[in-house]
Amino acid sequence: MESKYIISTKNLTKQYGERNVVNNVNLNIEKGKITGIIGRNGSGKTVLLKMLVQLYYPSSGEITYINGIDVTNDFGVLIDTGFLENETGFKNLYVLSSLKGKIKKNEIYDIMNYVKLDPWSKTKYKNYSTGMKQKLKLAQALMEKPSVLILDEPFNGLDQESVSYFREELLKLKQKGVTMIITSHFWEDIEKLCDIVYEMKDGVLKKNEKRK
Repeated sequence: MESKYIISTKNLTKQYGERNVVNNVNLNIEKGKITGIIGRNGSGKTVLLKMLVQLYYPSSGEITYINGIDVTNDFGVLIDTGFLENETGFKNLYVLSSLKGKIKKNEIYDIMNYVKLDPWSKTKYKNYSTGMKQKLKLAQALMEKPSVLILDEPFNGLDQESVSYFREELLKLKQKGVTMIITSHFWEDIEKLCDIVYEMKDGVLKKNEKRK
């Protein structure tokens, strides 16, 4: 019988020196749901996500990927994405897309239009505004139509119109069965989007039963 969960962690811990940045986290990510994690800077949210997508190795504990979910092929990730400073937005996405070869040029044009960036612009990434950079990160996470989205502070640097637009688009993706994990500093983001909510403080993750 297929599990309703696609990712499960057991006592997941990441230690730097004597400090547990992530401390004994037990988390089950439910398929087709949006899981939200709220917490301040330094609470451990980003480190937790980086372990889930195998950018960091845990100091101890386990991560299990269920129902054949594969990090390399099934995940779209927005976590501290590095781009080529002297290339255009389109060229950056084209270079990244070539690593897997899953999409064609026309699909890169489509995703840039979708996030409201001009794919024909000659502006280099280093000259992008903060909001434009964030839109390119979203494009990179979404462009290969992943079944799992890991989005660390996805609305940073966006104006309110763009935030509203992307919230609605993420809800549409949920309706299509995409599973998401989203972190934020702001309850409004979490409340409007998430089915399941956790709070993280000093590396400790606790379910918030009072919210959705």
